[in-house]
Amino acid sequence: MNLRRIAIIAAMPGELKPLIRGWSHETRHGVDLWRSRHGEDEMIATCAGAGVNAAKRAFAEIEKGGAIDAVFSVGWAGALSEEFVAGQAYRVSGVIDARTRERFNAAGESAECWLVTSDKVADQAEKRRLAAAHGAGLVDMEAAGVARLAAERGIPFYCIKGVSDGLADRLPDFNRFISAEGKFQQIRFVLFAKLRPWLWPMLLRLGKNSKKSAQGIRDALFNILKD
Repeated sequence: MNLRRIAIIAAMPGELKPLIRGWSHETRHGVDLWRSRHGEDEMIATCAGAGVNAAKRAFAEIEKGGAIDAVFSVGWAGALSEEFVAGQAYRVSGVIDARTRERFNAAGESAECWLVTSDKVADQAEKRRLAAAHGAGLVDMEAAGVARLAAERGIPFYCIKGVSDGLADRLPDFNRFISAEGKFQQIRFVLFAKLRPWLWPMLLRLGKNSKKSAQGIRDALFNILKD
């Protein structure tokens, strides 16, 4: 029996945490990979950092092991509308590249919104600009890169995003703490936040919503595979 190879690409381990409990883990060329078998599916989850280039590296590491039968872009996203609630996960019907304005449809039914991929973490003003320019409901930094690779190979592409921050949330400038390779510099950020107690309530809320939406991503992914 030939197993279906299912690729699951995220930016950070926290986005995958509820999914990958008990999976085998390895690191190759700066890319984290987790593997598990579920019925007729070999599932390979990976993350290499934030941004399209990091997503491409993650995709390439999975592809080294053989052809991919389906690919999921998963992880946290920001809401571009009050309609999308922090802490919830949503199936994405299509992805827009903010830089090139290309559009990529996602496979499956019952999808709930379009997502736009930006090259930076969007603040309030940028969220409103992206919503007006593209008519999308969510924003991330990776999905368009994964969608483009899937389209080039004729692989079914799925996208599930959990909302970490709502439209009205005022975030610190996370872009300052993302390296050129897309890695989040956590120690630097912790030191930054420690000296700014007025950020603590927002960061606690962000952490709670991120954890809850990561569980929602896991549940939605297994529902798709079951169907």
